[in-house]
Amino acid sequence: MVILVIPMFGAIIYFLFGDVNLGRSINKRHKTVLEQIRSLHSSPGGDITNLEGVIDSAYKPAFRYATSINGFGTTIGNKAELMADADVARARILEDIKHAKSHVHVLYYIWLNDKTGTNMANALIHAARKGVTCRAMVDGLGSRAFIKSKLWKEMKDAGVHCSIALPFHRIFKIILFSRLDLRNHRKITVIDGRITYCGSQNCADPEFAVKAKYAPWVDIMLRFEGPVVAQNQLLFASDWMLEVEGTLNDFDFNAKPIKGGFPAQVWGDGPTERKEATPEMFATLITLAQDSLTISTPYFIPDEKVLGALCACALRGVKTNMIFPARNDSWIVSAASRSYYRRLLQSGVIIHDFEGGLLHAKTLTVDDKISLIGSSNMDIRSFDLNYENNILLSDEATTKAIYARQMDYIKNSRPAMLSDINTWKLPRRIWNNIIATLGPVL
Repeated sequence: MVILVIPMFGAIIYFLFGDVNLGRSINKRHKTVLEQIRSLHSSPGGDITNLEGVIDSAYKPAFRYATSINGFGTTIGNKAELMADADVARARILEDIKHAKSHVHVLYYIWLNDKTGTNMANALIHAARKGVTCRAMVDGLGSRAFIKSKLWKEMKDAGVHCSIALPFHRIFKIILFSRLDLRNHRKITVIDGRITYCGSQNCADPEFAVKAKYAPWVDIMLRFEGPVVAQNQLLFASDWMLEVEGTLNDFDFNAKPIKGGFPAQVWGDGPTERKEATPEMFATLITLAQDSLTISTPYFIPDEKVLGALCACALRGVKTNMIFPARNDSWIVSAASRSYYRRLLQSGVIIHDFEGGLLHAKTLTVDDKISLIGSSNMDIRSFDLNYENNILLSDEATTKAIYARQMDYIKNSRPAMLSDINTWKLPRRIWNNIIATLGPVL
């Protein structure tokens, strides 16, 4: 459409943003990393192939589909603890790092030079000086200010191995052969190969100084133990080895099952994985819901398959709750998201606009049985452009804990009513729909 309306400008925009490709050199490097992963004698985490008696038959398709994305199978013997809030999560991470004996691996899309960022840097510096192998990776765009900070240099000087995911040091090469907006949006912490954290929280204070007027940023984090840790370790290793020379022998994949633990598996996505794997994963989970489906996401720009699955879910009688931030840090994303409200509400989806800050938690619960938590938003950027990490799990206790947190979000929300949407003036509706057409680059 842009090419037709503004031919010259549109051609330039398509050249910059039209192709989801990291370039030949990274694709070749990624292929080499995959070959190393496939050469492992046994799959990290001790994956199982027979889900009989392990996963409720109604939800097996979700775990099988997740396996098709990265090849990570379902592991058994995992346990998880839901952190009370962002401060508790950060305190527990720092405590675990303090007691690390072998290694600490962290990867964040955003690492700010604030209290949280400083405490994390100091914890890694202290651990490195004790002889613990510390690897820290940040996204070249999301953490661009931190990379130039004094703390980044101090970490390097102390022996912390630092690397930048998708750096901007060859910008003209990126423009010619790739895209500037392909980013690593993952949030991974692995300690001694036996503890991992997964959720939406970046290495930043809830006050989020760079966008303070939307604060607090409301996140969710779970602390995991068990074989699923090895899979998160492998996901970190695959990103690290794209930028730093090394082999999988440099990493520990020996996380042990915990007696009485539950089934879980990591799945990650990115521009080097199968196209549309993430929206198809979301659509699969939505389709499997029988009684209830509750989702929180800060950025909602779905493709047609996810939007259709949500509407169909509500129309077939499943109680379908969607929780979005009332005020979004991106007015463009906010406008695009609201262009879908009418169709969702007419289908029976219950929409809640969270008013307690910027709800940044990415959660999905199905029937009090299975949960999804991680870094993926329900937007085209997470679907096609970003590297993301998530954990899918089958455990009633953990799912109920996440669902209870979702209910807390709803208590701090106001319902979006179809009667209110119908009062929107025509210019506003047209504007929202125009912005929605930009979904693939938002």
